[in-house]
Amino acid sequence: MDNASHLSVIVDLSPTQWHLSSQSDNTHPLSLKDFLSQLLAFLNMHIASKHENTLAVFGAFPGKSVMLYSSTDPLQHNRTIDANSYPPFRVVDYSVMQHIMEEIDALGEPEDEVPCALVGAVTKALCYINRISHPSTSSNPADNPAVLPDPRMLILSVSPDLSTSYIPIMNSIFSAQKLKVTIDVCKIYGPDTVFLQQAAHLTGGSYIYLERRDALLQYLIMSHLPPPSIRNVLSVPTQDRIDFRAACFCHKDIIDIGFVCSVCLSIFCKPVPVCTTCRTKFPMKTLQRLNASRPPQTLTPVNGSTVANGSAIGTPRSAGTPMAASLR
Repeated sequence: MDNASHLSVIVDLSPTQWHLSSQSDNTHPLSLKDFLSQLLAFLNMHIASKHENTLAVFGAFPGKSVMLYSSTDPLQHNRTIDANSYPPFRVVDYSVMQHIMEEIDALGEPEDEVPCALVGAVTKALCYINRISHPSTSSNPADNPAVLPDPRMLILSVSPDLSTSYIPIMNSIFSAQKLKVTIDVCKIYGPDTVFLQQAAHLTGGSYIYLERRDALLQYLIMSHLPPPSIRNVLSVPTQDRIDFRAACFCHKDIIDIGFVCSVCLSIFCKPVPVCTTCRTKFPMKTLQRLNASRPPQTLTPVNGSTVANGSAIGTPRSAGTPMAASLR
């Protein structure tokens, strides 16, 4: 690795999903404890790859996101270090585990678990990358070596898609493209996520669905440890099929065929007389023509969301986005 690399890791820490993942009736059960032990080994490998490498770890908990570790935060380095352990490894392990235990204890046992704030964690990671990529003049130049030629993000997901997060996650994808941040996704448990597939594809990252969860560390080392600068000479797994479906703005359902406002590009699952976003009014004749041409819809639940006229099968990489009629 000739250049320093920054890695922001986002960990999905939904207690419910991790409980389901650890059930013995799964083909390859993986508990949160085993997952964290393999994750810490991977984080230590990234730090050991090059002295100038930087690391940030964010946790997505139910209803909130928290920074678990940052290599640029001097407050993390004030603990007494064990003489029998490598100090950077010890700091990472202690900080990540301590923050996770504090947040899990603070959750208690709510009757209904709110969704994990995965989008909030992604947003915080992008803000952090932007801040250290453009250091202020008052910061120490030695701590910011010319900086971050390969900023990247790794999302470790166990939760299904949340249709209401479509707009925030797409905004995060566009911000990552502007910052030239590669987003890698490792789907550890549950069905494939439509939005994270699109995030990896649009930013040039790698999306991996684990078939053998007991081999998590091997997947992480082979696919997500190399930075983007050297992936051209490696055989990194790629997506054969990508699901490009979007979520409508009216009901937040994932749809195959939608109707797009010609003014603000809002997406709707059926023709509407007035755009709820920009308040544009559409001709009645156009609405009648579009309603007459609509195919019969069948609603099928997929990944906790309602899918109209569709299936969970992805779209081939060479194909474009699903067809959409424009409201004019």
